[in-house]
Amino acid sequence: MSSPILTLRSVVAGYGAGDILKGVDLEVAPGTVTCLIGPNGAGKSTVLKCVSGLLRPRSGTVSFRGEELNKLAPRDRLLRGIVHVPQDRSLFPAMTVWDNLLMGGYAMPDQKEVRRRVEAAADVFAICRERAREPAGSLSGGEQKQVELARTLVLDPGLILLDEPSIGLDPKSRTQVFASIRRLAEQGRTVLLVEQNARSGLAASDFGAVLETGVVRLVDRGADLLTNPEVARLYLGGNAHSSLSSAAAASSPGR
Repeated sequence: MSSPILTLRSVVAGYGAGDILKGVDLEVAPGTVTCLIGPNGAGKSTVLKCVSGLLRPRSGTVSFRGEELNKLAPRDRLLRGIVHVPQDRSLFPAMTVWDNLLMGGYAMPDQKEVRRRVEAAADVFAICRERAREPAGSLSGGEQKQVELARTLVLDPGLILLDEPSIGLDPKSRTQVFASIRRLAEQGRTVLLVEQNARSGLAASDFGAVLETGVVRLVDRGADLLTNPEVARLYLGGNAHSSLSSAAAASSPGR
């Protein structure tokens, strides 16, 4: 197997005096989609913020392509190819779709290269060319999310962080968004996403990780987590801590 593109080791992080993450260990393989699932408050979005630099870990390390990121500002991480797409809509609604794409390259000095990448992104996400001159705010929620994903490509990202990409979307739009995420992986992009809709998120992912009370309890292929009764129990009630700990132990080497 290839070396992980992203590694978190014993990451502890939080807000104020409280720790949300209590020793997160996670590896993300290049060219794959990994979905973080877990109950509300488990720390899923906090993991993404620690990777993008919006939150500094109190201890532990975050490494990307072998380089430790802890001391780097969010802009420096962005320039290294880490793009964070937040849960809230991040398009400029009064600007055209095309101008929103161009904004993806605001930090790049070579505007000719920016325009080349915008054209390439529009080749992947057809909605960008079809609705290029329309205000981004006139698009549906699912269409806006596709434009957000297209905009990430302008920075030629090595890692795309997606926070709840399906939130607030109808079933048809949700299907389109997850199909778009798979397209990114097929192009060789690496995606780490947080998703409350566990079934859809895992179905679109190569790997999944269950986060509970600030630690990763279980990591497996997305398809296997979908059929794992211990993961189902997490969302259906019961003692999640003991059930997930048992599942993790059962999947450990030598067991």
